[in-house]
Amino acid sequence: MSVKGAIFDLDGVVVNTAKFHYMGWKKLADEIGAPFDEVKNEKLKGLSRRDSLLALLGYTPDEKKIDELCEQKNKYYLEFVSRIDRSQILPGALELIEEIHKAKDWKQALASSSKNARTVLKKLDIEKYFDAAVDGTETKKTKPDPELFLKAASRLGLTSDNVVVFEDAESGVRAAKSGGMLVVGVGDRKILHEADLVIKDLSEIDIAGIEKLFREKGKA
Repeated sequence: MSVKGAIFDLDGVVVNTAKFHYMGWKKLADEIGAPFDEVKNEKLKGLSRRDSLLALLGYTPDEKKIDELCEQKNKYYLEFVSRIDRSQILPGALELIEEIHKAKDWKQALASSSKNARTVLKKLDIEKYFDAAVDGTETKKTKPDPELFLKAASRLGLTSDNVVVFEDAESGVRAAKSGGMLVVGVGDRKILHEADLVIKDLSEIDIAGIEKLFREKGKA
């Protein structure tokens, strides 16, 4: 069997840091008087920090103000995420990552638009399971552009045909699909309907299930 790769988004797929992002944006929004709730937060999934801020504001201030507000939000996020521990790892995530790590015909990468992804991996002591990691500091384009996932596949030494992406955001699903990759959506079927397969969480899949998906899509 040829080597295959799994590429994992971080927030909402491997670990429950999404709530810390929401708390950070909410605190900033309350300070500047911008209306913000969980419904609006859903639309920020997969976006860069800058694009998230612009979506929250509904207008584009000058770059100095954008940088200032982005930095403030990141400060709040880091304050919240400093409390993270392994209890925040989502169901099935650690088990699947460990299974792939032990499999000789598989490689795996983390691909997150978050600029703090490596900080989270280190804090949870799961960085050792990944063969590569790409975060928001290394890309110029944001989802739904496939740059993040293409770079992750390249780091694994694999082509788009040989990888599967795990994503919880609509923009992330579109990014992976536009990069020619198989996509497993993690979360709401209504939102992630463009994915090749949608599951509630990573406890619903293992290597055998992923290989079955490759065969069904003619990529085995």
